Amino acid sequence: MSSSAKPLVYLILGAAGSGRREMVADLIDGGLAAGAKPAVLLAADEPASELDPKLPGLARWTWTGEAIDAALPPDATQVFFITQGRGSPVEQIDVFKPWLEAQGGELARVITVVNCSLAEKNPPLLAWYEACVHFSDIVLLNRREGVANKWLSDFLAYFQDQFYPCLFEQVKGGRVKNPALVLEPQARRLSHWFDEEQDWVFTNADGEEIDEEEVTEDDEEIEATPAEDLYLARDAAGRRAKRIPDIAKFLGA
Repeated sequence: MSSSAKPLVYLILGAAGSGRREMVADLIDGGLAAGAKPAVLLAADEPASELDPKLPGLARWTWTGEAIDAALPPDATQVFFITQGRGSPVEQIDVFKPWLEAQGGELARVITVVNCSLAEKNPPLLAWYEACVHFSDIVLLNRREGVANKWLSDFLAYFQDQFYPCLFEQVKGGRVKNPALVLEPQARRLSHWFDEEQDWVFTNADGEEIDEEEVTEDDEEIEATPAEDLYLARDAAGRRAKRIPDIAKFLGA
């Protein structure tokens, strides 16, 4: 538990069929200290699985309109929130932050589980996974059986070349090498969406963006607004300015 006694919440991103419940079960089994009271919140439309009995305090979350409808399990010290694997991670992240604040939880880490086999067979999904990685502190490379080494190397190089700060860990046999490292509540994400201190954008009287260092105490017409995350920004029509593929189209029935 943190010093504020808030439950630590882990946001688990990834496509349906990626092995996210398997990963969560492994992390709970090998990464938590004695006396921990973990619980799992699973999207209501995720089908039942034989792994469900291994997930402590399992409950389902759903939607009320465009808001998350769920409560943090009472007395839980760590909560694993598993998103809809057939939905947009961006839309869920957008509403997850205000929900978490209203519930009084503390974000520990955002974890993405990559279905490497699915991503290798469907190159357009790189853009979908890039959106997930943008918000993530750690990325778990799962479902690697039969995946070409070159594809895996190219996938990792794509993010390394852009200096993404998150960690990438390969999963073997459904288990991670160091569960405690994965669960360490240390922010390594590129996005500032979940940060308490937001970046600011400064504009002058003409609406032109200026550098923060150019702002002085005498500038009365300078406007400061929180910087908008590139994936959460909307265009003039109200649509997401940066589009990502619809994952459901790649998952079949």
